Amino acid sequence: MTAWLAQGLRHFLLAVQFFTRIPITGALAAWVGFSPEMLRASVAHFPAMGLVVGSVAVAVAAACMALLPDTAHTPLVAAALSTVATVMLTGGFHEDGLADVADGLGGSHLRERALEIMKDSRVGAYGAMALALVLLTKVALLAALLGLDPTAALALMVLAHVSSRTWPMLTIARLPHVGDAAGSKSKPLADQVSSQALLTGFLWCFLPFTLALYALSATNILSIAGGLMGGLLAWLYTTRLLNKRLGGFTGDGLGATQQLCEAAFLLGALAAWNQQLT
Repeated sequence: MTAWLAQGLRHFLLAVQFFTRIPITGALAAWVGFSPEMLRASVAHFPAMGLVVGSVAVAVAAACMALLPDTAHTPLVAAALSTVATVMLTGGFHEDGLADVADGLGGSHLRERALEIMKDSRVGAYGAMALALVLLTKVALLAALLGLDPTAALALMVLAHVSSRTWPMLTIARLPHVGDAAGSKSKPLADQVSSQALLTGFLWCFLPFTLALYALSATNILSIAGGLMGGLLAWLYTTRLLNKRLGGFTGDGLGATQQLCEAAFLLGALAAWNQQLT
């Protein structure tokens, strides 16, 4: 049992190393170790990374709402700064994937050419437009939710980060890995996700969703359902798009999926909230 827990902790810390800028160095890094098999097992902790990133976003947004003057623009400032914090924490990992996918799919209808464009580190017009529009959408939606009810908005913010990092697990389970197998950092994730990894991922979702259900009032619990529906629709869209255009997923595709599902969760939550008030 102790060995099982230690191995699970290694996989969790490897996910922290891979998906955030939180330093895991020295003796701790040596203890964690690395192998393609371990990285594959760390898929189970994708939602946990959402919990980590979402908690930082909530802390920044809550501090802004508490410390800044109570004006009509304070929710917008809080939403913007919390988004800045998440980008800094992850190093723009998922945002970079979104930009690369937009450049690749927008730059060519040919599969091989699209994959080639996605490997280019430079950001083109399609990538810049997609990145700007998605970030703007997320900030606007967060500001709208914070303006309605800061407490509920903070809970939904965490759920958006957790759920949007759960959908890519299903993408890995649903589609084959494509692209440069030798040079891709996501290649170790290419095998089918085990049922145990999926179960672990869903268990990571249980705590934040349970706490949100407890914290939210009866009038805005429906926002959770709306957010999940929005995330589901975004996942179905991105999965179909990646399968149709590329024949599978890439690491960039997983990043794009996370970004679109996060924005769609917030949009669905806000739309469901509006229905409750009418």
